[in-house]
Amino acid sequence: MLSQEDLRQIASKGISEEQIAVQLEEFKTGFPFLKLEAAAAVGQGIEAPSDEEREAFIKAWNEYKAEGRKIVKFVPASGAASRMFKDMFSFLSADYDVPTTPFEKKYFDNIHKFAFFGALDEKCRENCGKGVDELMADGQYKPVVANMLEASGLNYGQLPKGMLLFHNYEEGPRTPMEEHLVEGALYAASNGEANVHFTVSHEHIEFFEKKVEEKVDGYAGKYGIKYNISFSEQKPSTDTVAANPDNTLFRTEDGKLLFRPGGHGALIENLNEIDADVIFIKNIDNVVPDRLKADTVTYKQLIAGVLVTLQKKAFEYLNVLDSGKYDHEKLEEIIRFVQRDLCCRKPDIKLLEDADLVIYLRKKLNRPMRVCGVVKNVGEPGGGPFLTYNQDGTVSLQILESSQIDKSNAEYQKMFTEGTHFNPVDLVCAVKDYKGQPFCLPDFVDKSTGFISSKSKNGKELKALELPGLWNGAMSDWNTVFVEVPLSTFNPVKTVNDLLREQHQ
Repeated sequence: MLSQEDLRQIASKGISEEQIAVQLEEFKTGFPFLKLEAAAAVGQGIEAPSDEEREAFIKAWNEYKAEGRKIVKFVPASGAASRMFKDMFSFLSADYDVPTTPFEKKYFDNIHKFAFFGALDEKCRENCGKGVDELMADGQYKPVVANMLEASGLNYGQLPKGMLLFHNYEEGPRTPMEEHLVEGALYAASNGEANVHFTVSHEHIEFFEKKVEEKVDGYAGKYGIKYNISFSEQKPSTDTVAANPDNTLFRTEDGKLLFRPGGHGALIENLNEIDADVIFIKNIDNVVPDRLKADTVTYKQLIAGVLVTLQKKAFEYLNVLDSGKYDHEKLEEIIRFVQRDLCCRKPDIKLLEDADLVIYLRKKLNRPMRVCGVVKNVGEPGGGPFLTYNQDGTVSLQILESSQIDKSNAEYQKMFTEGTHFNPVDLVCAVKDYKGQPFCLPDFVDKSTGFISSKSKNGKELKALELPGLWNGAMSDWNTVFVEVPLSTFNPVKTVNDLLREQHQ
């Protein structure tokens, strides 16, 4: 089935023949839906700390930072901004020349409010001999959009989101990349240093590096810290092969296999290479201007404080189990911690003898830990927090996407549609064990949680395979805790007009 040329192509990506065989089998069998117990809610898997508790957790975080721990802010930033401009690409190719849809009208009515307006106006003068206002007055709306999207203009249709001008300041507009540098200084700095890591696509890495070089000294001076900025690319070995609708290998017109990026779940490999005690994870587009950052900083410190408090307790219990100096009463105390604080329950735990119980508790305590901020559900697309059955029969907290839930099950569908909370990708992770050794993160991935979607290439239908998502199946076997955070900390930019929301002005 695989030719010598195929094998060379596969090997060049660092992928084995066995992996291809597994992927083809996954196309045939699909992935099982997950068994749900309930949607998580406050009092049922989601913590809502009181003001007093919040202050205590923030204090715990600041004390932890003062111990000289290494903290890294990890920002998935490889996505191109093209989807942000879908409506404006449609306008460019439409058979009319003036803004017609509500989206188009809103864009042009508010064009002066965009942080990139000055740069766009300059490009229009350079390429058309007229500024934005003059072009609009002449009914030339499409050249304005072309200068925003195309390579001869700002090239926003191809740039990564992290490089677009999002927010206006007196000293000039800022990109999301810069906002993340500021956040790094405000809640993730220790020892006078802030470590920020961006995952970027291969074609954008030089551009990112150049932009960071231009900007980093200014922010270092402003916040009195040293920045350590690093980058990584999604590994070619995490690409997945495409299949035809009949589950045979899809080939391009020149007979080669077609590989596609494996989705954000591939970044578990990048995350695994980060040397840190604690890692914050937040999407590139979820940023706000400085005037609104106070809540973000407060609640990042809060969830980090919850993390280090729980980790400290887990480490204490692991050392007790190592010592052999415990009685059944102590084991019951550890069970309560695993069940109540770490939200991991084993329905038949009473059937275990003490020796088996110790093995079970050690396994559940000695694994990576994450605390996830969740916000009240306001209908944004994406994953939600659930209590889910795991392959070992335990029930624990997971972030699930809609594709992982059986929509034909009325009870599950109700859980998903009526869930009170939403996952905004607001994570803080502890990735070292109680002896200070890094966990091997790929060992904790649930490989049965991938996803198959229908796509096309040059008009030909194909099936695409996505790896278990970074905050879904890739972290399935982590200790997971959910904490309610305010909606003010969740301000994603999915379309260009989202930049007109009050939170981005």
